[in-house]
Amino acid sequence: MNTAMPTAAAQKAPASPAQDFLRVEGLGRAFNPQRPVFGGVSFGVARGEFVCIIGHSGCGKTTILNVLAGLDRASTGHVFMDGRELAGPSLERGVVFQGHALMPWLTVRQNIAFAVESRWPDWRRAQVQAQVEKYVAMVGLSGAIDKKPSELSGGMKQRVGIARAFAIEPKMLLLDEPFGALDALTRGTIQDELMAIVQRTQQTVFMITHDVDEAILLADRILLMRNGIELPDGRWRPGGIAESVRVGLPRSRARSTLHHTPGYYELRNHVVDFLVTRAHAV
Repeated sequence: MNTAMPTAAAQKAPASPAQDFLRVEGLGRAFNPQRPVFGGVSFGVARGEFVCIIGHSGCGKTTILNVLAGLDRASTGHVFMDGRELAGPSLERGVVFQGHALMPWLTVRQNIAFAVESRWPDWRRAQVQAQVEKYVAMVGLSGAIDKKPSELSGGMKQRVGIARAFAIEPKMLLLDEPFGALDALTRGTIQDELMAIVQRTQQTVFMITHDVDEAILLADRILLMRNGIELPDGRWRPGGIAESVRVGLPRSRARSTLHHTPGYYELRNHVVDFLVTRAHAV
């Protein structure tokens, strides 16, 4: 086991208090009762905090997000948000997946309006349109607001998905590798836009990513998740959260200068070391 102490830029976060905005307690999921994917997962997310979770494929990151979104049920444990236990999907949680999930027969305006009308069914048409136009402008797509998804690039479709999630003003935003299928330049542009919107709205965010630099750029805290593994004695150890790491870099971050920030390489090396040497360790 690596016992090196994390640096100032990669300090282990203290245990989350009971009053966290989101509280996950003893969460477990078993598709095979003999080999649970993960178990005993507990963590908190403060209001307005941006938390990324990193781990290898198969450790259960997406399953955790789906439980938070109400799209899957945990085998054990509980999830509380804003003092209430979560049960099923809700417009209080906005979700953005790697695939944009837009309705192809509707325009950008209509796709987002559908979500806004679901959130506020009593709103007048003018209110709905104002809300749609506000968030389309926020992701830089005002010129494409009346185009259909087939007329948009992959990056533009993801921007629409992000605008739709923000437009319903959720209490929490859940992101499942939303930029994973994009080219590097488009990905960087949308990361910058997301960072600016989150800072402006103080949105609470829980995000899955495989990209260490993306997590360091965006997150206030990174959860490092280990995989389930068979122990030498034949017993199965479920996956779980191995470490919670505070990103101690100044909040005015930019992709172009991030690698010049004091503490960046120590933090990056700490996370990479976990993925390479400890995520599958016995």
